[in-house]
Amino acid sequence: MKSTDNSNLRTSFWTNLFNSPTERDDLKKSIEHIPIFNSLTKKELNELLEITHNRTYIPGEIIFAQGDVGIGLYIIRDGEVEIIKKVDDNKELTLASLTRGDFFGEMALIDNEKRSASAIAKTNCRISVLFKPDIDEFIDKYPKSGIKILRGISLILAERLRNINEEYFSLLIKTQKGFQYEIEYKKDSGSN
Repeated sequence: MKSTDNSNLRTSFWTNLFNSPTERDDLKKSIEHIPIFNSLTKKELNELLEITHNRTYIPGEIIFAQGDVGIGLYIIRDGEVEIIKKVDDNKELTLASLTRGDFFGEMALIDNEKRSASAIAKTNCRISVLFKPDIDEFIDKYPKSGIKILRGISLILAERLRNINEEYFSLLIKTQKGFQYEIEYKKDSGSN
């Protein structure tokens, strides 16, 4: 019988089931610093901790894939995650590299749309997840807290939209300047 060395085999299925008080305090601090939740009271944050799930990922493991239905908000406790968009069969673009304290996937708390990109663990990662059904139940149970959460999500989305608008207008101006330069160049060189 052939012997196999499974000492490097890792599974994240049973990881982080029981958090120590230190882990819980660390998670609480992480959640407090996320703009979506930073206006919640200590009591509200403690309630939120009760519905937070924890998981570990190994390098290269897919956290979620482009096209998956969005199911929750992810908070990086440790490690690095890359957000990658597949643009065609042979090309992928890295949209972001995220590290400890960063969060992603918050749009899933609003809609049930498919993920527009993939999230992949670049290093060993510890990630906490707030799933949409749990957040929806939390909002139903605590409507005033829910309003704070939805307001926080709205502020983040408004900020991102504002940034995209600025990038779009900057690109538009550069493009128009490029066209203007090309027209002037053709005019000065006498070509049509």
